[in-house]
Amino acid sequence: MSNKYAGGCDHIHTHSNNEPIDIHTCHCSVCKGVTGQDTTHVVFFNHGDLKVDNLDGLKRQPFNAKNQDGPLELCTCSDCGTPIMLDDKEGRIRVIVPNLMGYDSESLPATYHAFYDESAGAPAPDDGRPVYEGLRPDFVWPEPA
Repeated sequence: MSNKYAGGCDHIHTHSNNEPIDIHTCHCSVCKGVTGQDTTHVVFFNHGDLKVDNLDGLKRQPFNAKNQDGPLELCTCSDCGTPIMLDDKEGRIRVIVPNLMGYDSESLPATYHAFYDESAGAPAPDDGRPVYEGLRPDFVWPEPA
């Protein structure tokens, strides 16, 4: 059976047949530091909607090195080191970065820019998508699973 969205590595597979709850291009310093990219294409799924076939094979580390006790954990494959997802310890969301986590970026287009800070010196996005200082104003965090 084929899944609507699927990714992972040879050792751990993730998938969802449900739509994501948010897709944006992130400009935050944490994403820049973790991915090494100037901007990061980020996709949020409800926690229970993104399935993982080998949870025991994940190596977990804090996503934000400056906030070791924060809710997000970067999960990588303990065999090959491939980034698999961000997992929310509170059970609200699971996050994928399509170009790093084996997903088709074109099937999950970003709809806006998040965490853009003009004082950081980067040029303002000019692709016509809305630009926000945080997540889009109508975003509501899901209840914990």
